Amino acid sequence: MTHNAVSAVLEPDDLLAMPGGDRYELIDGRLKGKETGAESDKVALRIGGLLDQFCVRTKSGIAFGSQTGFRCFPKQPKLARKPDAAVIVAGRLPDDKWPKGDIALVPDLVVEAVSTHDTYEEVAVKVTEFKSVGVKLIWVISPETRTVLVRRADGTCVELDETGTLSGENVLPGFACPVADLFI
Repeated sequence: MTHNAVSAVLEPDDLLAMPGGDRYELIDGRLKGKETGAESDKVALRIGGLLDQFCVRTKSGIAFGSQTGFRCFPKQPKLARKPDAAVIVAGRLPDDKWPKGDIALVPDLVVEAVSTHDTYEEVAVKVTEFKSVGVKLIWVISPETRTVLVRRADGTCVELDETGTLSGENVLPGFACPVADLFI
């Protein structure tokens, strides 16, 4: 890719068509590398797998992994975010079919596993963007501190340590996972 292509303002469809585009998010039309480390990637895979298993078993929704882009930001049409995991509850996707490409719907649950490459500000901005469009439940998982920050649509939040249990609350009723299990 040439320097001009990197500095050009891109559309979300450009990102989908780009070789290796799954490793980037699009922020205001600019590429942002989605860098992870082994530790955060393992945690994201674990929670994503648990969410997927739960959704399949209970038919309560569809879980998506870190390469799925969400274009659900009406005030920011050149924004495509890729959380480490996400869930859309059953009945919100047409015929509960998996979409091709990015998803225009707001996810009900978003998970971010903080990487050593992430700054506090980058994570905070991403959480704020998802909160602004009405994501009901956001889990920010820190492998470093072995904690999970649970943010709810009503503005409340709680931090869970390894003695706590992560719950799907009213978004995925019945889902529960001991926080310690995320870091095995």
